[in-house]
Amino acid sequence: MNIALFDLDNTLLPLDSDYEWGQFLVRHGAVDAESFAARNAEFYEQYQDGTLNPVEYLEFALGTLSRFPRGQLDDWHEQFMAEVIQPSIRPEALALVRKHQDADDLVAIITATNRFVTQPIATAFGVTHLIAAEPELADDRSITGRLLGTPPFGHGKVINTRQWLASRGKRLEDFARSTFYSDSQNDIPLLSAVTHPVATNPNARLASHAEAHGWPILQLFDD
Repeated sequence: MNIALFDLDNTLLPLDSDYEWGQFLVRHGAVDAESFAARNAEFYEQYQDGTLNPVEYLEFALGTLSRFPRGQLDDWHEQFMAEVIQPSIRPEALALVRKHQDADDLVAIITATNRFVTQPIATAFGVTHLIAAEPELADDRSITGRLLGTPPFGHGKVINTRQWLASRGKRLEDFARSTFYSDSQNDIPLLSAVTHPVATNPNARLASHAEAHGWPILQLFDD
């Protein structure tokens, strides 16, 4: 069996689901428009620049979620999927995931975005296995605002991938072919750990790195 790992934001999706979730909350008046939008944009710029402190950002994101009852969050997320995510899921991305599933590869999405935001998106792609930032949940499934474990960001994606595989009695090296698709230089550690890294819709820094190392570049989306 081979393994295929996918980043989510700007890789399978032509947008950043975490940033768009924040913008959704602003549009629907759930948070203060000016202050929240400014902070959200600041973190997004740090992510693109490769300077993001993932714990600081996730504490901000999960702290925001903790202010609302879980039922309200779930209702909003269903609307978010309908308004933002579903219209953005491209046939090319679905076909790429399906190609690996049809080959009986072990397929997983690994993302620094938290599980609350990304679990329904992974389900929409038909992917069972999701490695994501884990929010602590209370007994009633409400989000406490605290982060569990190591954020799957930068080298943290390598750590989380190896932990997930170990829970299945596997190592990354057990797979004859391991593929990882990502758009960002933030994911160079995991791209370097697999046998077949694919720079997918890469930003300028990753494109330069991929060219220098002979990695294939995939433009999954035409626009």
